[in-house]
Amino acid sequence: MELVTLDDVRTAARAVHGRVHRTPLLSSRSLAERVGAESVHLKAECLQKTGSFKVRGALNRVRSLTPDERRRGLVTVSAGNHGQALAWAAAAESVPCTVAMPASAETAKVTASREYGADVVLKGDVRDAFEECFRLRDEAGMVFVHPFDDPAVVAGQGTVALEILEDLPDVDLVVVPVGGGGLLSGIAAAVKGLRPAIRVVGVEPEGAAVLRRALDAGEIVTLEAIDTIADGLAPPYAGELALAHGRVHVDDVVLVDDDALIDAMRFTLERAKLVLEPAGAAAVAALLTGVVDARGGRVAAVASGGNMAPSGLLALLGRPSRG
Repeated sequence: MELVTLDDVRTAARAVHGRVHRTPLLSSRSLAERVGAESVHLKAECLQKTGSFKVRGALNRVRSLTPDERRRGLVTVSAGNHGQALAWAAAAESVPCTVAMPASAETAKVTASREYGADVVLKGDVRDAFEECFRLRDEAGMVFVHPFDDPAVVAGQGTVALEILEDLPDVDLVVVPVGGGGLLSGIAAAVKGLRPAIRVVGVEPEGAAVLRRALDAGEIVTLEAIDTIADGLAPPYAGELALAHGRVHVDDVVLVDDDALIDAMRFTLERAKLVLEPAGAAAVAALLTGVVDARGGRVAAVASGGNMAPSGLLALLGRPSRG
């Protein structure tokens, strides 16, 4: 499989320039002290348009459409963040868009996708949502935009890395949440293309370890069951692109449990004043639990998203901390 390259990411950066936010890289002395790092910086993609990094890849993909594809319209499947991002990007480019979501999708994410301009179809669990998406693609002739296994989407997500390296050129560890692996693939391609010595580590929930399982097996593994609070990191399988990039560019993929995600959400709210959803807190969770060794390093952790209803946020943060 052909990998996304640094040139692809730079092309994507030109395509989205001025259309998405250049998010801040915020230092956290308290987190650095907790993990024994020289410094830790949080790439605040929770402050991005539509509330997550996903808009970078979505806009790059939409801007690459042919005139015929624009007329046919777009369809995708999403737990929420990719759906919101594609809805926004499609509306910005005047392209029709439909998003299939699991029936359990968070209400706030469904509402936001609709308000950005998409038609939203709710269907069963995540597998049912994928099937509905493919049905719409086949029956209506719509263009399927994969949430993570599309080279243009991956290249767009990689623009996060270009900004990190511009703001922190001496970084030596980048920690990235992993769902289907599009963000990790794009960041790894850009980082290794510019500075191969920088470590790139992905973080998955224990209950949705799709890329870790795929790397261990040497092939894509579809999970029979998903068990995590991080809906943004819970596809049934990792992408072929993620597996290919993981083999070549990623130094490790580690796992954290849901309690660690909640503790990381609480920490970033209290100390960094950032509101993160569970998926967005995965990189911080890996640092706090020590499954990623940050001692003595200069670290960038991607805070990938903050789309969560206040009621859900309060319910999770109200759980007892394990200390």
